[in-house]
Amino acid sequence: MAADDPVVPLAEGIEHDQSQWEKAKAAVLRKTRRLAEDAPDSEVWSVLTTTTLDGLSITPLGTPELVSDLPETGLPGEAPYTRGSGTGDPELTGWDIRGWFTDPETTPADLSTELENGANSLWLTVGERGIAADRLAELLEPVFLDLAPVVLDAREDAVAAAEAFLAVCRDKGTDPHPLTNLGATGTDLDTVVRVATLAKEAGVRGVVVDASALHDQGASEVQELAWSMMVAVTYLRALEAAGFTTDEAAAQLEFRYAATDEQFPTIAKLRAARALWNRVGEISGIGAQARAQRQHAVTSRPMMARYDSYTNMLRTTVAGFAAGVGGADAVTVLPFDEPLGLPTPFSRRIARNTSSLLIHESHVAKVVDPAGGAYAVEKFTDDLAMAAWALFSELDGLDELEGVADLDAAADRLRPLVEAVRNDRALQIARRQRPITGVSEFPNPAEKLPERRPYPVEPDVFRYAGEFEQMRDEPAAQPVFLATMGTIAAHTARATFAINLLAAGGIGIGAAGATTDVADVVDKYREAGAPSVVCLAGTDAAYGEWGAELVTALREAGASYVIVAGKSDIGQDASAAMGLDALAFLRALREELQK
Repeated sequence: MAADDPVVPLAEGIEHDQSQWEKAKAAVLRKTRRLAEDAPDSEVWSVLTTTTLDGLSITPLGTPELVSDLPETGLPGEAPYTRGSGTGDPELTGWDIRGWFTDPETTPADLSTELENGANSLWLTVGERGIAADRLAELLEPVFLDLAPVVLDAREDAVAAAEAFLAVCRDKGTDPHPLTNLGATGTDLDTVVRVATLAKEAGVRGVVVDASALHDQGASEVQELAWSMMVAVTYLRALEAAGFTTDEAAAQLEFRYAATDEQFPTIAKLRAARALWNRVGEISGIGAQARAQRQHAVTSRPMMARYDSYTNMLRTTVAGFAAGVGGADAVTVLPFDEPLGLPTPFSRRIARNTSSLLIHESHVAKVVDPAGGAYAVEKFTDDLAMAAWALFSELDGLDELEGVADLDAAADRLRPLVEAVRNDRALQIARRQRPITGVSEFPNPAEKLPERRPYPVEPDVFRYAGEFEQMRDEPAAQPVFLATMGTIAAHTARATFAINLLAAGGIGIGAAGATTDVADVVDKYREAGAPSVVCLAGTDAAYGEWGAELVTALREAGASYVIVAGKSDIGQDASAAMGLDALAFLRALREELQK
């Protein structure tokens, strides 16, 4: 370059087409052997595309072609509300941080602390599962009910809880905050109507469409969305039959969805939910403004783990981020110790500060609909909405908007579909295709679970980590001897794999360390007490050179069951390699250790 040549930024005028991206990705995938050497570069799409449990695809790269045929999503605050239900936060101060309380021993100070330190509203479990209804006056005494919305969850007797709360408001001489919700939910439509009537008279909401309850049973995103529409339409019919106008009935509903650490499905689910409800509203004759769905997102209970529970902080941070980006009006980040029992003041503080950090330090709320215009997210939002609409139509049928549907019958139709998704997810977790850090991957075998007071009634939740955690709850009586072959550098990779795999099943390890030959390994095996089960860990080369001889020698020294870490066949009883059904393998191994 001559001295007088202009300096041109490297990126100026440079354009990259899709084939160049495919070529760059293909080069990386071939190095990691995920793509065959002779495969065309275009196969990177199939290799990198993720398929959800609903059978929907999430592409690795968004392109304009993905959204060329999609309908317009409008502006935030405008129908079809995909981009947000409203623009009522002109200063972009963030979502409603909603604190959850279910401890029967909750004190007024606990609620005050929550509201004085970041929370905007309260979510109270009332009744047998939580706080006694006759304690509401005591607990809410320091709360300014016209400033802080309260959402009730009283499934055993929603009417009594609603009446108790409204009595507190009357005694305090104040009107409840307009976003208060008396919390009627479930399949008892008479209760829903009675509570909604009380709420209408008080100028608040009275009904929650709780789709998170189906998520707690293992449902997929599409199933959660379809069920929420089914429940909402049923409530609409019941309320209209009781004399509510369509707009009045719609104004009674708040929708509750689960937010998981799979951020893109969560973002798309919340966006799709608003579009679906808008479509239901159009068909039902609901006015444009009343079709704006109010959403409460709750971080997923099933994704939480009892073991290594501090990792739940990471899961809930991602879930809370996704809920905010997805446009939820209110977000509850569950405390990290929720799977262990009743949360502590410390865990509640971490939970509410998660939202505060996302809003005030990470500035997530400073952009309206951050996902808007992202091709992959827009496409997945539409795919979710279309699939959920199809399932909703199967459950209910849009030609039946007159009369009241039978929610129990619809639930019966949905149950086998949810069970199928549960089984598919469980198989992926068992194969560690959906790793759970601290449980199925990188467990801490020396961990002692923190102690928490039990819930009054144990939550009905299908926890993803449950089967692994059951084995951890009852550790195997005997350890497995890890017959490491060669130097530490040579056997570390497979030894680490084996140690993590066995620890995930509550099985202890006694390792040989660095070894030189068959005799050295056998000597260390005898020094360890000659356990009945042995696992070899070495390189393929070591297996080929002296693996078969070592298996024979270990059997002669007392081993009754021999495992090899890897896929080599050297006369072992079982193999442990990537892709195996870890749960089935560990259960079979634990049976061997009991012999």
